This record gives sequence, structure tokens and C-alpha cells, in this order.
Amino acid sequence: MRRGRRAYYNAFSKFYDRFVALHSGDKQGLARRFLADQIPGGVGSSILDLCTGTGSLLPHIQSAVGPHGKTVGVDFSHGMLKAAREKTRKLENVYLVEADAGVLPFPAHTFDTITCSHAFYELKGETQAKALEEIVRVLKPHGVFLMMEHDVPRNRLIRALFYVRLTLVGSGRAIAFLRQEQRVLERHFGMVEKIVAPAGRSKIMRCRK
Repeated sequence: MRRGRRAYYNAFSKFYDRFVALHSGDKQGLARRFLADQIPGGVGSSILDLCTGTGSLLPHIQSAVGPHGKTVGVDFSHGMLKAAREKTRKLENVYLVEADAGVLPFPAHTFDTITCSHAFYELKGETQAKALEEIVRVLKPHGVFLMMEHDVPRNRLIRALFYVRLTLVGSGRAIAFLRQEQRVLERHFGMVEKIVAPAGRSKIMRCRK
């Protein structure tokens, strides 16, 4: 099953950026810039972008932390990372790691901030729960997890299609998490707040350890 899922994302990497821009209505990537602006600490920080995909967020993060900061993008899809490598080839202190979100290859208390853009709902099975545990483990004390996802559409038809897609990519677990995400996140973090992004029909769940 995991091999098939990885093969799917390897193939999807060729169309991923165009799909996200169409789905979110944010062709200029304003929501991702807004997410990078929420990173606390700024220059010199150490940031992990979980499920980085094609690396669209990485240039924004690197711009926020500066040349003395460290930006790491993690994804389990080689195809996605190949696309990310093209976007980050000329950036300083940006590293790409092929790994599973539920088994991160980093020591405890490594990162000041962890970001995850439009990907957490798609984590399947136990990977989602394990990813939360790993996020808490590798965050420094008082570190912040910034999870950006599409907000639930108000239009009934679009909302129905939104739930259908979540069911397909997340085996129903995505919807269960969405309906109680505040409570689930509060089990792992001392502070959780929702921020509505000004573009891309997105929201950010800001979680402080």
C-alpha cells in the first residue's frame, strides 16, 4: 500500500503545483508567503517543512530565516523532492531529506519551528498520530508547529466535494481529524489557535509546545 501511495505522489509531482494553485485559487502563492511570515524568531532560526512536496514553501522560509538559518524539507516521495531540488538549487542552507513523517530522522529538540502546508490531512492511518508525536519530539522547548490547510468551504457543493477528496486521500481519517483538530492538537501542545489566511481559502493552526 505504501509503495503504491509513494508511486502516486511521484507521478503527481509533475502536476502538483498547478493542481494546488487551481484548488486553492491562490495562483501567486500568497498563502504560503503568509505562512512563512508567521514563523517566530526569524533570522537564524532552524525550520523543518514537513511533507514539503515540491518545495514551494522553502524559498519563503529561507527568505525569512536568512543565510544563517537552516531550512530542511522532508517528504517520502522521491519525485516530489526532485521537483523541490530544482526550486532550491541556488538557495543557501536548504536541505532535502527523504523520510516518513511518522519516523523523522532527527534528534529531539532540533527545530525552532515546524511547518506543514496542505499535507497533514492527507497522512494516512497511524502515520498522522505518529507524525504529531514526532513533531513534538523534534521541536525545541517552546517551539511552534504551523499547520496550513484548506479551510472548510462555505458553499455546500464545494464543501461536499472537499469532504469527498479528503475521504479519498485520507481514508476517512482526515475528516475525523478535521472535525476535532482543535482538541487533538491541544493534547500535544500547550497553546493552539486558528489564523485565517488572507488568500488561498486557507487557515493556519498555530501550535506552541
